[in-house]
Amino acid sequence: MTALTIGQLSERSGVATSAIRFYESRGLISSRRTTGNQRRYAQSTLRRVAFIRTAQRIGLSLEEIGSALATLPDGRTPTKADWHRLSRDWRPRLDDQIRRIELLRDRLDSCIGCGCLSLKSCALTNPGDDLAERGPGAVLLDPDRKPW
Repeated sequence: MTALTIGQLSERSGVATSAIRFYESRGLISSRRTTGNQRRYAQSTLRRVAFIRTAQRIGLSLEEIGSALATLPDGRTPTKADWHRLSRDWRPRLDDQIRRIELLRDRLDSCIGCGCLSLKSCALTNPGDDLAERGPGAVLLDPDRKPW
């Protein structure tokens, strides 16, 4: 198996060398050191980095990603079965993100959803700034909050 330098891993994965070093410092990936103290990564590290980047795009924190990777025996690279098991647990999170994005898209041109009375329609949608009682932020764009 061919070992990759940090530059090769960066180029092949599309991830900056600084991010690779950071992932390694967090224990998400590992390398071995040459006699000249240079990092060398197994080719399978490409899959781990892809896993990390995909999990980040979903919105997982590095702590959550580390916990998911820690479920793999001996720090191995995720297999197809591992990916299926782990990604199944992320589906509700993705569904929630999709719901929020659709709500934002559907209301984007007419309401900023925050009860600030800054748009003309706020005087009709939110007379007397009643939405302030529902909490901070864009309360109309939060699908978990009841609409009135």
